[in-house]
Amino acid sequence: MTRAMEKYLRGGLGGTAFCPGCGHGILLGALLRAVDRIGIHQDDLLFVSGIGCAAWIPSPNIGADTLHTLHGRAVAFATGAKIASPKMTTIVVSGDGDISSIGGNHLIHAARRDTDLTVICANNQIYGMTGGQTACTTPVGARTATDPAGNPHRPFDLCQLVIGAGARYAARYPITRPPMLVDAIEKAIRTPGFTFVEAISPCPTQFGRRNDTPDVGDLYEKVEALCIDRENAESMTFDERLKHFVIGEFRP
Repeated sequence: MTRAMEKYLRGGLGGTAFCPGCGHGILLGALLRAVDRIGIHQDDLLFVSGIGCAAWIPSPNIGADTLHTLHGRAVAFATGAKIASPKMTTIVVSGDGDISSIGGNHLIHAARRDTDLTVICANNQIYGMTGGQTACTTPVGARTATDPAGNPHRPFDLCQLVIGAGARYAARYPITRPPMLVDAIEKAIRTPGFTFVEAISPCPTQFGRRNDTPDVGDLYEKVEALCIDRENAESMTFDERLKHFVIGEFRP
């Protein structure tokens, strides 16, 4: 973290809870840079997270108000907090297992109601902290603790899911492209109503080692190679798109 961003961090932590090579630290940096660009005072910020690796991104790292809540209930807690304090800029940051698997109904109904929240989903395609189980974002054929022979079910396209439910703005970028991720988070926060950013964040510890890519560099290169711009994906078949990360901005 550059010196300019240190003002947003809590002091005395002595490091983060992230595993070596985890992409969540890069996402933390992107989030703080977006907040810094907008110029939101820390007293006007509320971060809400659930349970899991990504839930440790705002809490305890960011020196603003944070709610570290029940598994799958981050969006529900954030909805209540926004109703109670509508002037607060309220941002949910948690993982794909927490936000879209355990908390999927809260996610789609917040989009349907157009609740003024920005939801940032750190998608590592697996349940990272709780044992490496299959999530609703796990690719077809990927091995997990609960599908050691490979996941047989196709994953959710989270951006299309929330757009279909009524989101004002959605975007997906990997943490290997920080400038694009910062821009997307800034746009999401600035846009009134429900907005969503999906950050593809590699997990060497759970996903990588179960899928023959334990080396951090190799895993990051693999993620980057699988990214394809939304415009280029339009000529692909449905099954071809499932094998890639379609990145870009998505609007109704």
